Amino acid sequence: MLPITALVHTNNDALRLGRCLETIYPCDDLLIVDHGSRDGTVQVAREYGARIMSAEPGASPDHYLRTAPGWILCLDPRESLTENLAASLFEWKSLPGDARGSPAFSVFLREETARGWVEVPAAQTRLVPRTWSLWSGRFPLPEPLASVLEGELLRFVFP
Repeated sequence: MLPITALVHTNNDALRLGRCLETIYPCDDLLIVDHGSRDGTVQVAREYGARIMSAEPGASPDHYLRTAPGWILCLDPRESLTENLAASLFEWKSLPGDARGSPAFSVFLREETARGWVEVPAAQTRLVPRTWSLWSGRFPLPEPLASVLEGELLRFVFP
């Protein structure tokens, strides 16, 4: 099985991080890049067995991936995997390497709003090989050839 590392950048996300980490059980490694949290974010991450790195000013996103095994699943601390997405990741991990057939993988996202849940129209590239070099901030740039995984990410706006 090919390992997946969950990569989450944090900054004072103690109230949200536990919900995110509860759902990433398909991942083999948890990497938290903390940007100077002054709340309990780092403690929450430790409770889930995450590796914690301090953010370095000016570092590119791929700088933190040098020690990450396998593929990288990029998440925001406000996001959680649905059970369908978790099942898709387990299934994806069990495929032989040549059966994956995509340079990257995307997922659909639903976001919590005051009016209820809203679907974000375009799938977002979130699962990339460790050697990925195309980034937009903390997330991979959209890959037009990315296959879409079944399931969704849920983005919680309210604590």
